[in-house]
Amino acid sequence: MVTAGRKNPFKGRQFTTEIILWAVRQYLQFPISYRDLERMFADRGVRVDHTTLFRWIQAYAPELDERTRPRLRLTNGSWRVDKTYIR
Repeated sequence: MVTAGRKNPFKGRQFTTEIILWAVRQYLQFPISYRDLERMFADRGVRVDHTTLFRWIQAYAPELDERTRPRLRLTNGSWRVDKTYIR
């Protein structure tokens, strides 16, 4: 996420860039709470508080969204449902 002409947004952070980005991606990709994300980190041996995760997501999610949105494929808005999925 470091670009020419911009300061490193991860400079001065206690955790590495990889850990921060992994947390933000997990939160944005899946319906997960901050406390569940905290438990996932604890299972991997990384102690981080849920309020820290909240701050990371508030700080880095808009930047990730801005950088990934141009690469997303557009949909035509038409969805088809097969009979096997209707109960």
